[in-house]
Amino acid sequence: MLVQLTDLLWSYVLIALLIAVGLGFTLSSRFVQFRFFGRMFSVLFGKKEAAKNGQLTSFQALVLSVAGRVGGGNIAGVAVAITIGGPGAIFWMWLVGLMGMATSFFECTLAQAYKTAEPDGSFRGGPAQYISRGIGANWRPLSIVYSILLLITFGVAFTGVQSYAVATSLQDAFHIPLKVSGLALAVVIALIIFGGVKRIARIAEILVPVMAIGYLLLALIVLVMNVTAIPHALELIVKSAFGLGPAVGGGMGAAIMMGMKRGLFSNEAGLGSAPNVAATAFVPHPVNQGIVQSFSVFIDTILLCTCTALIILLGTNYDPASTSVAAGGVALTQASLATHLGESGRIFVSIALLLFGFSTILYNYYLGENSLAFLFRKGKGTLAVMVFRLAVILLCGLGAVANLNSVFAFSDLTMGLLAVANLTALIMLFKKGLRILKHYEDQLKKGIESPVFAAADLPELNLDDKAWPAQTVEKK
Repeated sequence: MLVQLTDLLWSYVLIALLIAVGLGFTLSSRFVQFRFFGRMFSVLFGKKEAAKNGQLTSFQALVLSVAGRVGGGNIAGVAVAITIGGPGAIFWMWLVGLMGMATSFFECTLAQAYKTAEPDGSFRGGPAQYISRGIGANWRPLSIVYSILLLITFGVAFTGVQSYAVATSLQDAFHIPLKVSGLALAVVIALIIFGGVKRIARIAEILVPVMAIGYLLLALIVLVMNVTAIPHALELIVKSAFGLGPAVGGGMGAAIMMGMKRGLFSNEAGLGSAPNVAATAFVPHPVNQGIVQSFSVFIDTILLCTCTALIILLGTNYDPASTSVAAGGVALTQASLATHLGESGRIFVSIALLLFGFSTILYNYYLGENSLAFLFRKGKGTLAVMVFRLAVILLCGLGAVANLNSVFAFSDLTMGLLAVANLTALIMLFKKGLRILKHYEDQLKKGIESPVFAAADLPELNLDDKAWPAQTVEKK
């Protein structure tokens, strides 16, 4: 029943929604994810006013969201997609990523706009807030449903997926028993999550750039070693995506479904997860964070997932006749890298996945805590957070010895339901998102180097005055 529900959801509902929302936002914004690509650097490395208030900087919010996007999906998920859907699944993963850049831009811009100021000076926001405040109080039940699904998907299902991927990788490379890896991971996670979101952000700020750059450099070495075979691998991806050439994986239908499933699992654009982090950053205008978060999808799907795919396709361990998930998980990526770099390649993948999975679990925990903050009042919320922390620690241990098929099936279903809830809200807030974008572009046309925003500028949006007070405009 679990598999049938998931297939129904992904075969009809979600594919239509993802294409409609991603393509709709891309066209209506005149390809905003590409037009503003260059502005990312000025946003990331601009003034750091947030530091004085203890809020997250735009860069910290970026690396924290990248920490969530970059994980088992980039290593194990890509391998699973190729095994079941064939190389063509990567093409559809790219498509989901490029359209997802626009989707992520809008959802993170809305999260910034509808964020609320906390008593300690920090910010909190996300889909739950832009649903209840942006669409209207009558839609609060949808925001509650979304928060519950976010808690289940990230706090429970995805934590189990990451724990399993890390444990099986360590077992394959170092012969460490699954139980030992699960226990060690649970202990380390426990020491960090009790320090709160700021400690998580500080760790992610150091860990994420190092692991992402390290993985890209290793992939670059593999590409240079196999430079003459790259055109054939890319040709195989494109042909397989449309059912051309020899039959591999599960055919064109499986390629589309697996590419979209694993693409969404990896970059999370449309799930509404990244907006929870994006809302915590201090930026002069909501669009700034939208630009940054759009780039994080590019990093995840177009760069890192492609690296993993090419490592597998350029190796000798991929068997097109096999559709076994067990044979196509992280072990396939490790074995493929070992064919290029020897046993050291297998060890590197294990270490990379450990870091990716570790940072993602921290990110998943934060999303779960953010959901609890929306669902409960302060008194009950404190108790709920404590229970949740203990549950995450337990899941880190149990997830290491779980069954991969069951874990992925459950996460696919909850992820699909979460996406439906968020994408429905984004469609209803479509015009408001474009209105905020126009407010930003109007200032650029006037020669304002760094556009600013205040709740009073767009009173019809019902924004928090404390989160968006009047700001000083700086012209070129």
